[in-house]
Amino acid sequence: MATRDLTRSQVSVSMFIERVFGHLPRTDQRYWAQAYLTGLLSAEGKKSVRRLAAAVSDSPTASQSMHQFVNASPWDWAPARAELMRWTEERLAPKAWTLDVAVMRKRGEHSCGVHRRFVPSTGRSVNCQVGVGAFLTSESEAIPVDWGLLLPGSWVNDEQRRSRARIPGGVDTRAIDQHALDLVDTLSSSTGSGDLPVVADLTAYAGASALVRGLSRHGRGFVVAVPGRMPVVPGGHLTARTALNGELPAPVEAQRFFELKQNSQLRLDTSAVRDGRPGQASVLTGLVRLPETRVNRAVPHRTYRLFAVRHSAGRRSTQLWLTNMAHRRTDELFALTQLRRRARATVQALENEYGLLDFEGRSYPGWHHHMTLVSAAYAYGRAERSGGLGFPG
Repeated sequence: MATRDLTRSQVSVSMFIERVFGHLPRTDQRYWAQAYLTGLLSAEGKKSVRRLAAAVSDSPTASQSMHQFVNASPWDWAPARAELMRWTEERLAPKAWTLDVAVMRKRGEHSCGVHRRFVPSTGRSVNCQVGVGAFLTSESEAIPVDWGLLLPGSWVNDEQRRSRARIPGGVDTRAIDQHALDLVDTLSSSTGSGDLPVVADLTAYAGASALVRGLSRHGRGFVVAVPGRMPVVPGGHLTARTALNGELPAPVEAQRFFELKQNSQLRLDTSAVRDGRPGQASVLTGLVRLPETRVNRAVPHRTYRLFAVRHSAGRRSTQLWLTNMAHRRTDELFALTQLRRRARATVQALENEYGLLDFEGRSYPGWHHHMTLVSAAYAYGRAERSGGLGFPG
């Protein structure tokens, strides 16, 4: 096979592939991992398999071999993602794990997980796949290291569709918040940064309350955006015994919480913080709990801090966040909320520059292979751009 001359960084690409995809048992698999990643970095325009193959090889069969590697070759993506996490940790000063969602529009109904969904950002319903991503995030970078694919019941309950898409037997329907918790569990067990706080803004999708409760059960520190209509109970540090005695305040919508200024049970603090744009943002905070459906006499109700971020510039509406890190300073919590912009910018870059939307296969393993290679290409590309294969501070 005649391979085209590659850039000066190709030696480093080879070392990167050996590090991240060194678990692949066959030489040809590692070769095509490097070819696919190099194509993602160098091919212009739409990252079709044909264009990726043409960017690295003159062989007329290269695109077929590359397609086979991504869609049909039975390699495990989990070790590659775990190694990508460790490689990223060595080069980044992470502040948090951020969670975000990628909506990948699709034509037809045969790509694994494709379904009709209303997308709030566009105001319309589209045929799409939905991926939930985990990003190791610093003040300047958000590197994708793990993904989950949303599978509606129409996919997991249809044996013929499962078989055609090669969906593993243990995979079932999981909501976005469940995927998010699965990703957090993986991060906790696979990396040295497992104790970093989790930052998530999934308010465009149902399940913020379930995500908060799940992260609390798992003992994870978090800052999670919540919808205005989510019910909260004003005040903190009330035990189950207090609730049983009928002293529990009535729940209110989170968006109304800060209107209760005359309530003696509230502790409200207002701070002004810089948000990186003209003007400042004011942050109003107070202690709350979540309504409990069952009272456990032995377990005190968890206390959270609800805070509202209001920007002085522009007409953006107030955004509400909930955290279980009630001891953290307001400016520190606000800084964590700003990290979700990094993850959103990374998703857009993956779409526009790294072929996130250009996967041509239909199988479940193929989707995960593609997402792993796209994530690896992004991580390498960002580190290589800054020189010395490190990330900017």
